[in-house]
Formats: sequence, C-alpha cells, structure tokens
Amino acid sequence: MASADNARAEMAKLQSENEAILKQAREERDTILKEGKEIKNKMIADAKGLAQAEADKIVASARENIETEKLAAMASLSVDIAEKILKNELGDATKQKQLVDSLLNDIKLN
Repeated sequence: MASADNARAEMAKLQSENEAILKQAREERDTILKEGKEIKNKMIADAKGLAQAEADKIVASARENIETEKLAAMASLSVDIAEKILKNELGDATKQKQLVDSLLNDIKLN
C-alpha cells in the first residue's frame, strides 16, 4: 500500500511538474508571438514610412517638373509673340532704320 501511495504521490508530482512545464511553454510561446507581432508591426510601419517618403519625393519632383515645363512654355510663347511683334513692327526699312538708330543712341549715352 505504501508503494501505491508513493506511486500516486510521484504521479501527482510529475503531473504538477508537467503542468508547470506546459504553463512555462505557453508563456514562452505567447512572448514569442507577441514579439513577432511587434516586429511585424514595426516592419509594416517602417515600410509605410519609406513608401510615404518616396511618394512625397515623387510628387514633389512631378510638381517641380510641371512648373519647369510651364515656365518653358511661357518663355517659348513670349519669344513667339515678340518675334511676331518685331516682324510686324519692323516690316518696312524705315522702321528698321529708326530702331537701329535708337539702339545706337542708347549705346552712345551709356
């Protein structure tokens, strides 16, 4: 009977140790899962931040390109308009001579 009691006590002890080991394993599993989720969330946040920064750079570059193209188009249009005005204004030799004389006088004054 004593050996049966000893066996029961030993079984209870082993079962208690087994439950403690299982509890510890579950806690470690939960900790690992929690750390994995935190790492995943950080990686996602970092990737979103990098993607947003890259998107901002692309948008800024596009805006700059649009502004440059607008200025170039305006400059080209201004040159075209000036060319047409000069052709119209300097269509005859008298107006051309007057412009040249005026420019020469300006140069002499400076």
